[in-house]
Amino acid sequence: MIVKANPAGILGTGHCVPEQVWTNEYLETFLDTSDEWIRSRTGIGARHVAPEGVNTSDLATGAAKEALEMAGVSPEDLDLIIVCTLTPDKMLPSTACIVQANLGAVNAAAFDLEAACSGFAYGSIIASQMIENGMYDHILVIGAEVLTRVINWKDRSSCVLFGDGAGAAVIGRVPSGYGILSGAMGADGTGGDFLTIRSGIANPVTDARRADGSAYAVMDGKEVYKFAVKAMPHAAELALQRAELEKKDIDVLVPHQANMRIIESAAKRLHVPMEKVYVNIEKYANTSGASIPIALDEAVRTGMVKRGDIVCLAGFGAGLTWASVVMKWY
Repeated sequence: MIVKANPAGILGTGHCVPEQVWTNEYLETFLDTSDEWIRSRTGIGARHVAPEGVNTSDLATGAAKEALEMAGVSPEDLDLIIVCTLTPDKMLPSTACIVQANLGAVNAAAFDLEAACSGFAYGSIIASQMIENGMYDHILVIGAEVLTRVINWKDRSSCVLFGDGAGAAVIGRVPSGYGILSGAMGADGTGGDFLTIRSGIANPVTDARRADGSAYAVMDGKEVYKFAVKAMPHAAELALQRAELEKKDIDVLVPHQANMRIIESAAKRLHVPMEKVYVNIEKYANTSGASIPIALDEAVRTGMVKRGDIVCLAGFGAGLTWASVVMKWY
């Protein structure tokens, strides 16, 4: 195992989800679908849905407060806030700046990062480098989404997959031998159309585009699945190699919660038994950038992740992107 002289690690985690829950049975009331159909194909049983007036910044702020409390770090001690999201409150200012104001983190720089479901891993790698090179002491990384605002609720093949939520981590210095050991990031923009939201500056949202569905997320499920079952374990393998570790060294795997079959496939390729894999897709569905940090926080708070454990985070997402982080938990 690689040992860093000035390592960065996670000091505290937190998460926040809307109180409103839409079960598969509720979806049956307005969609041509069923609980059995959704569960058998995805492993999803419910999702949290943000009501009108609750936005990405609100969920991000809630998750941040939990993470700061666990870490014992005050908002004034933060040097940087990174919000990983594809559903920002506004084009300007960044959601990270809104969170900074909400927290009163007066000394923190702030920016948004968009790498879809890989965002939290991307952000954690960036944060660790800034801490290890001495630039900053405490960085807040948040993955937060209100995906239910950008999906087409008439498309039963995709709308059942997503939910809203936020997860956060405070990253700072930890003793030598602990912390983030390595990371791996990648992208393939040629696959961008496999999972996309085409609305934006080039394609403004109009009533006509809402009516025909082109204003919302579009996914080629078969292509995304083929990509995911290779990309997520590949990212983890590369991060393990860089950490001078092997697959058998993984104590806890925290994967992106997109589809139960993808999670099981990744665990099989990494030779990690399912009892070492944290899974919460049944109650949250796919929360994109929030997926990994929500799962990590629950794994920490339930005691599944313990001091000294080798923890592997692995994700994939639109872009196409993929990323993994390997750490020794402090």
